[in-house]
Amino acid sequence: MKSSTTDIKKISLKESSRVAIVYRSHSEKAVKMAKEVTKWLQNRKIEVYTAPGQKLIGKTKFVHGQRMISSLSFVVVLGGDGTYLRAVSLIDGSQIPVVGFNMGSLGFLTSSPADKIFDILSNLLEDKMTVHSRMLLQAQVFRKGKLKLKAIALNDVVIERGSFSQLINLSLSKEKKLISQIKADAVIISSPTGSTAYNLAAGGPLLDPEVKALIITPVAPHSLTSRPLIFPAHRKLNFRMEGTTQKANLIIDGQEATALTYEDEIVVEKCPSDHLRIESPQSNFFHLLREKLKFGDRA
Repeated sequence: MKSSTTDIKKISLKESSRVAIVYRSHSEKAVKMAKEVTKWLQNRKIEVYTAPGQKLIGKTKFVHGQRMISSLSFVVVLGGDGTYLRAVSLIDGSQIPVVGFNMGSLGFLTSSPADKIFDILSNLLEDKMTVHSRMLLQAQVFRKGKLKLKAIALNDVVIERGSFSQLINLSLSKEKKLISQIKADAVIISSPTGSTAYNLAAGGPLLDPEVKALIITPVAPHSLTSRPLIFPAHRKLNFRMEGTTQKANLIIDGQEATALTYEDEIVVEKCPSDHLRIESPQSNFFHLLREKLKFGDRA
């Protein structure tokens, strides 16, 4: 499926559909539901694959390789937001839509109710659902000018001190022009989707998912003047650690990606491709905020 040029579009499934299932491995409820969903889909002549890193479900095979992933019609997620982010990592920027069913706790990304799963899947197969595009982040790490790491994130990219005793001291530049120095426990570079995650807990702003922007939020900054910043999505942000003894960790959507040293330059920008989410035509971001986070409720 090609990238959407609009924020919302309808799904058009191929005649020969392939579906991958990503489930919460440590949840008996999710494992049981994965088996039921697999059987339900296979009864409708749909090829079902199990995501790597979990046990095979029923008569399925593991999905592997970019060619096989690109052939998927959609991905079903059964779990919480961490499981959803694992699915995002699996498809790695491919234009494969994802539908998430909440079998965890908060379930902000896995917003579809688990008790409606077969109704929603039926609507999906009948082209009654919509696809919403969400901005992805792209992070690159260069060491002495050579590319060391390239990764995508739906929620956020975090530069953190981890177990190191010193605060990290970062320079933030936009298109190579210095903006500020940040001394803090961590710096969160968030997408609009990720604005409701770690960014929110650290005091950053909430953004409507349709906004195309990059949010920079320091965590426990040393200076009272270090405040969250919002940049247009077409800008490229550069981070460097100041001082030869500086060490840090790079975290991509909650997973440690690599250790960082003073020799590294971290570049974060909007990913060329978007993430595609399957939702009901009646879905409403602010209703979800009120339901999950009690947004706007009076004390």
